[in-house]
Amino acid sequence: MPTLAPEPSDEPSDLELIARWKEGDQRAATQLVERHATAVARFVATVGARVDVDDVVQDTFARAFASLDSFRGDSSFRTWLFTIARRLVLDRRRSERRRGGGMRTHAEVQDADAVTEYDALDAVVADETERRMREAVSRLTPTQREVFTLRVAEGLSYREIAEAVDTTEGAARVHYHNAMRAVKEFLDD
Repeated sequence: MPTLAPEPSDEPSDLELIARWKEGDQRAATQLVERHATAVARFVATVGARVDVDDVVQDTFARAFASLDSFRGDSSFRTWLFTIARRLVLDRRRSERRRGGGMRTHAEVQDADAVTEYDALDAVVADETERRMREAVSRLTPTQREVFTLRVAEGLSYREIAEAVDTTEGAARVHYHNAMRAVKEFLDD
C-alpha cells in the first residue's frame, strides 16, 4: 500500500512567524501566543504555579519577545518558552520564600467542577481517576513532575525536555521513568 506524503500546512512555522515579527508584523506575535499559550499554561499549572498561571504565561511571552534575538532555533520555540516559564516559576518560588510566604498550590473549585446527582457514573469515575492522577503527580519531586508533564502532556522528546529543565537527556529519561514508576505505584495502591 503506498504511503501518502503529509500535506503541506498553510500554517507558517514558528521560525517564519518570528522572522515576520522581527520585521514588524504584530500579527505574527499574536499567532505565536495563540499557538503556544495553552501548552505553557498547562505546564505552569502542573509545576505548581496554579494561582499565578496567567501572570506567568504573560511574563513568559513578554520575556520571550524581549529576548527573541537570543533565540537561536537550536530547540523548538515551544521548548524555549517552557524553559523561560520554568525559570519564572522558580524565581517566583524563591521570591515567595524570601518574603516568608509559600506558593499556594491549591486550585479553586468552581461550580462546574462539582458532581451532581444528574451526572453519569462514568463522569464520576473519570473525575475520581483525574483526582487520583493529580494526587499521584503532586507527590513527585519537582523535577520529576516537570519531566513527566513535558513528556506526557506536551509530547516533548527527551532532548527537548533536557533543554527545558536544564539537565541531560539521560537524566530526563531517568526522571521520567522514576516518575512513571511512582505514579503507577500510587495508582495501584
